[in-house]
Amino acid sequence: MRIAYIGIGQMGAGMALCLKRAGHDVIGYDVSAASREAAAAEGLAVAASLAEAVAGAEFLLSSLPNSVIVREAWLGEAGILASNPQAGAVCIDFSTIDAQTMEAVAAACRERGLGVIDAPVSGGPNEAADGTLVLLLGGSDDDVARAKPVFDALGQTQLRTGDVGTAKTVKLVNNVMSMGNVLVAAEAFAMGEAAGVDSQVLYDTLSQSGGRSHHLLKRFPNALKSNWEPGFKMELGEKDVALAVDFARSLKQPMPIASLVREMMTMAMAAGYEGHDVVAALDMYRKMNKSGGLN
Repeated sequence: MRIAYIGIGQMGAGMALCLKRAGHDVIGYDVSAASREAAAAEGLAVAASLAEAVAGAEFLLSSLPNSVIVREAWLGEAGILASNPQAGAVCIDFSTIDAQTMEAVAAACRERGLGVIDAPVSGGPNEAADGTLVLLLGGSDDDVARAKPVFDALGQTQLRTGDVGTAKTVKLVNNVMSMGNVLVAAEAFAMGEAAGVDSQVLYDTLSQSGGRSHHLLKRFPNALKSNWEPGFKMELGEKDVALAVDFARSLKQPMPIASLVREMMTMAMAAGYEGHDVVAALDMYRKMNKSGGLN
């Protein structure tokens, strides 16, 4: 199948290459020349323009940083839908954004007779590259069935959430819980270290105890080595929690703990942890203990 992949940054390029390895005819595009060059160096066919990528594609995929960029990429005057997509093509957005934006994109796609699926993912660049993502799927049975070869190449865990928009909501719920878990784990872990427990002993014990979690097992081995290379950047975590808090406000749903998580992540970025993995919150807490402040 011919697939256009819009947004070939760290996640998108990995997913596009995964689809290529599965035998699909994939062409990528990104507004960033650096991203296009990096993807091309990895062996991905790259278009010189959005219109070139869209032309003749049976599936139009996007993985983009935020809601504003998604709206512009899909609905803008020079966007995907203005680039004359093939009749009957299926549109799939993998971005982590608010449900309202996804629903607006879906309405515009359906007006043009295009299929549309809301498909955020759980997992990072490693999972994107090796086809082990968890896919959350919102859309009609027919559209999801047509796109099954796409999803099968990206991950075997495919979870239906309902209609378009529901998957974005579930993803925000997931990320609020995940980021809250990372911050609480980092805070508690720093307390154990401050009390004199050996870091490796602390991790080995917690990894077998009731306090263990997916993110403890996935991120803290790197943290023990003071390796803050990003699997999921602090600023992306803050963005996702902020999105959820804003969405909750529109529903008149109180989220005081999520609001605090967002503020702590903002504080971490102000302290110099932007671009670092979210588990770098542990380093922030360690420095608080040692000096009585972040500086």
